[in-house]
Amino acid sequence: MDVCLAIKQRLEKLGLEQRGLAAAAQVTESYIPQLLTRKKAHPAVDRTDLYERMNAFLRLPKRRLSAMVEAQRREDLKKKLADPPAPLLKEVRELVVRKCKTERQIQMRDIFERQAFGEVERLVTQKLLDVTKRIAKDELKNEYWLRIVARLRNRSYEEVRALILEFLDTDVFNASPDHCSAFLGPLVVSRDIDLKAFGMGIVLNRRLTSMQLTKFQFVEIGSNRAPEEESGFKEFIRNASMSGDIAEEEIEFLRSPRFKQNRPSPLYYYRELQSLRDPLHFRESSAAPMHNPRDASGAEKQLQLDSKKRAVRRWAKNKINPRNRAKSKPPSAPRPGRKEIG
Repeated sequence: MDVCLAIKQRLEKLGLEQRGLAAAAQVTESYIPQLLTRKKAHPAVDRTDLYERMNAFLRLPKRRLSAMVEAQRREDLKKKLADPPAPLLKEVRELVVRKCKTERQIQMRDIFERQAFGEVERLVTQKLLDVTKRIAKDELKNEYWLRIVARLRNRSYEEVRALILEFLDTDVFNASPDHCSAFLGPLVVSRDIDLKAFGMGIVLNRRLTSMQLTKFQFVEIGSNRAPEEESGFKEFIRNASMSGDIAEEEIEFLRSPRFKQNRPSPLYYYRELQSLRDPLHFRESSAAPMHNPRDASGAEKQLQLDSKKRAVRRWAKNKINPRNRAKSKPPSAPRPGRKEIG
């Protein structure tokens, strides 16, 4: 069944208005009519909470509206793939070129115009969209961030939120000037591309994201064969007293380092594992399980005991004995004007 028609019929049956649906979905009042008249595409289900809010307002069974949207999007995609792609709009291309470093703008504009909607133009534009869409998706539920963007673009909070829902479904084939000026424009400060190595760097607006630089590179790798594991790592994994409760994510982390000269021992990996599990080493709480020293195995207890003994010996060695300090203190000089008593 057509989603737009189903929503209209449900509103009529319940005696509800479209502006009430817009308020429940936290979008502008104009967004819902555009959605229901197919002037705007339905955003992807997994990228927004729009359908959950609308579903609750329309008193439909759980995920009923989401299932209908997914089915309709699949049909629309089949029709879209059958048609040849349309080239970028002039305003979008100009924005992509303008974000390039000044010394490369002439070169990039020449490439784009000689090979209209060619591989280079599609790749550069898609990478810019991917980066900005990832930021917009992460910040979609951040009201403070949305209001900052709204002020920068002189729009309302509801307008920006509705615009993000459309922007998350944007790709290089249907990027609009409105989407690019609202997000790509303020988020991307500049970009550079090395056409010889085919590397690309994107400088981001530090006011709007914690990421300041994102790089993409096309590089050659030596071989498809997986690198050989260190012998010390294999021994560490086989030693149940050291690695008996290790998680799969921890194994992948410890397996990743590569050594050119020195070969690490099993103890190296054991200590790395303890560092990885120590919450003091990270600014955010780790998902790795916390371990109580009382629950340690025999080998682990011995390692902890040896470490404590070494710490005590270092402390004792550096501590100065009060008696020795008193003996080593030089005698004080006599005060002037007083006789020495023999």
